[in-house]
Amino acid sequence: MSEQVQIPAYDGQGAIPAYVARPTGTPSAAIIVIPEIFGVNPGIRQKCDKWAEKGYLAVAPDIFWRFAPGVELNPDVDAELQQAFGYFQQYDATDGVYDIEATIKWLRSAQGVAKVGCAGYCLGGRLAYMAAARTDIDASVGYYGVMIDTMLDEAHAIANPLMLHIPTADHFVDETAQAAIHAALDSHPKVTLHDYAGLDHGFAAEMGNRRDEAGAQLADGRTVEFLKANLA
Repeated sequence: MSEQVQIPAYDGQGAIPAYVARPTGTPSAAIIVIPEIFGVNPGIRQKCDKWAEKGYLAVAPDIFWRFAPGVELNPDVDAELQQAFGYFQQYDATDGVYDIEATIKWLRSAQGVAKVGCAGYCLGGRLAYMAAARTDIDASVGYYGVMIDTMLDEAHAIANPLMLHIPTADHFVDETAQAAIHAALDSHPKVTLHDYAGLDHGFAAEMGNRRDEAGAQLADGRTVEFLKANLA
């Protein structure tokens, strides 16, 4: 069962539109699916639906709601890809963390779900890292997160489990950035890193040209087990 909801913003100014997929019966926990730069498009909704099938309450907040509410873009269409890059340049990731914080609060208070995790992709992968460092989310997973190498000074604040999936041929996150992430986080007791040799950005997309089936299955299987273990 799915629906569109409005989540009160952290500062009380406005509301965050979100897609919600509900499981049959009482949710075991909640998963915030943090979108890429393409909005809450069919692929993101499909990820939510899959979590609901596994017994979780899944919610995908519209991270661009302040300036492009309801936008849905296809990364395989060049004009829409360029539009998404423009939104990325406009976006304030600190606002994004406030939106995740608001969603956590809504899930725990209004929905009565005690344990909350997240799975974020691309820009959402960066936000998953930031949420791990700046909020009390119970567990976080980031796929091909961008610009994490510029925020490694926040790693000391990560108090709950974080998993990052790193494709080694990511054309948005170069080898130097990947090396910095490993150097800072390999020894962190709360962080687990997985490299995917030869795979590129977007390899775990639900649909479209970027998906690598074997890589997506491997990463998603790891995510399911990680969140199951840490949201019990």
